[in-house]
Order: sequence, then structure tokens, then C-alpha cells
Amino acid sequence: MDHGVKRFSMRFIKRYAAPDRVRLSVELCERISQSLESLGLMTLPRQLPTSEAEYVFIIQKSSPLGQAVTMATSVAMMEKMGTSLIPGLFERFPDARRHLT
Repeated sequence: MDHGVKRFSMRFIKRYAAPDRVRLSVELCERISQSLESLGLMTLPRQLPTSEAEYVFIIQKSSPLGQAVTMATSVAMMEKMGTSLIPGLFERFPDARRHLT
């Protein structure tokens, strides 16, 4: 990892995670995310896309960036539950919610 983060294509991830599969499914993407979590890694966006043309970031949880993403994810979840810590946050950063939840 370069400074705790690396950008990968879903095609690259599929090649190593499930080379025998024809397509990425939602279930396979969830299993990949769980496997990465067990290694101390997270993805951004949090839900992996099923398109092989998409790119994702793999982030080391213990890195400063990983800790910041974890905190931002918690804020996004609280916003989703209606207990906003920072009013108007997602109005100022509309794409953030989609990537964090």
C-alpha cells in the first residue's frame, strides 16, 4: 500500500479473487469485502461495484486515511439514522454519502 491506499480496477480484483467466475455478483463483492476486512483493509466505495470497468480504493484501516474514512463512515451512518453531528454536511458534499454508506 502506498501511504495506506491503493487504487484497483474491479477487473484486477476479480482476476485474483475469483478467476473462474464469468461475472462479478453482489454476493461475490460482499465476500471480497469481508475478506479484505479480515486483513485490516476497507474499500471506498464501501459497497464494491459489480462492473469490472469500475475502480475502487483499498485502504489500510490502521493508516491515518483509513481512520479518517472510518470516522466519516460513522458520521454518514449517524446522518442516515437522523442523528446528524454536523448539520448540512451532506448538502455541502453530496457525493460523500454514496461512497461512505
